[in-house]
Amino acid sequence: MKFHSFLIKYGEIGIKGKNRYLFEDALVRQIRFALENVEGTFEVYKTRGRVYVDCVGDYDFEETTESLQRVFGIVGICPVVRLEDHGFEQLAKDVVAYVDEMYPNKNQTFKVEARRSRKNYPMNSMEINSELGGAILDAFPQIRVDVHHPDIMLHVEIREDIYLYSQIIPGPGGMPVGTNGKAMLLLSGGIDSPVAGYMIAKRGVGLEATYFHAPPYTSERAKEKVVDLARLVSRYSGPIKLHIVNFTDIQLYIYDQCPHEELTIIMRRYMMKIAEYFAEKDQCLGLITGESIGQVASQTMQSLAVTNAVCTLPVYRPLIGFDKRDIVKLSEEIETYETSIQPYEDCCTIFVAKHPVTKPDLERIQKSEEKLKEKIDELFEEAIATVETIIVK
Repeated sequence: MKFHSFLIKYGEIGIKGKNRYLFEDALVRQIRFALENVEGTFEVYKTRGRVYVDCVGDYDFEETTESLQRVFGIVGICPVVRLEDHGFEQLAKDVVAYVDEMYPNKNQTFKVEARRSRKNYPMNSMEINSELGGAILDAFPQIRVDVHHPDIMLHVEIREDIYLYSQIIPGPGGMPVGTNGKAMLLLSGGIDSPVAGYMIAKRGVGLEATYFHAPPYTSERAKEKVVDLARLVSRYSGPIKLHIVNFTDIQLYIYDQCPHEELTIIMRRYMMKIAEYFAEKDQCLGLITGESIGQVASQTMQSLAVTNAVCTLPVYRPLIGFDKRDIVKLSEEIETYETSIQPYEDCCTIFVAKHPVTKPDLERIQKSEEKLKEKIDELFEEAIATVETIIVK
């Protein structure tokens, strides 16, 4: 079957009232971006509460649908056969031919759902439903009508042209990226943070990211792994501005000056400070982490409270109530899991205490950080000055 267009169905955008056009425009932009590198020529536009992708000439159907399935805001992708209006008799023939080619097994139930946007069409929607249903029954005696739970829902939209479709390929849902500002993701080489970035992007938030590199304790391959993860997330979020921070000297200084059971929480606080610096510089509206309550010592309620205390921007933790298996399942769905489990350590796992504090006290942590006064500001400035920033897409 040759499909000439895709009808794009959206969800939450439809309840946005007078501002709906802004979200529709953002969705059109994201679809155009997603199809930039797909084989074929596409025209993306909106009309009368619908978004369409018209395919000009030859194109790769599988690649096109896979790309559309990564555009947040889309809940359904409907491959459409577009017909010129040559009268109802020809329409009935075309519909029968469509059913015959799309559904070789005729031992199924169906329903016709017509929508008449062009009001000068000589038949109303109920009449179209009835007449087309009769034509299908005449052509295929073994097929049956079921108006409540049909196997085949045949949609016929009467517009300037006539749009015919019966498949709805599920989209990711959510909101178009860029409609809810921008936030800074603390991205590591683990399983959790790429999933957290995906989930926040799904709510329409653009992403930047900060990664903390610790050479020579972490290899160049560990950095490449994080870049690969950012690239995988960018398939959904669009281009990601990634800041790669050399964190070695700060980690060694904390390791040398502070109690070892407090290393993780103090290092985490300085990571948040640096990430917040870049977030504020680039007008991000918050920080994103992959933390989940109780997963490790730095993610107890007490640890999270102490970490939050160092930030002025809000910290968004979309995985906060997830079990690890839930996170793994989602990472597999978005295809980051296999990259995340590659055996290249990042800086978070190198400097881990044998017995980290699980219920840190803020005043005690701040007192320990006073031991860093002599040199920490200089190291902080050096880390910022030597940052490597790349655009990942």
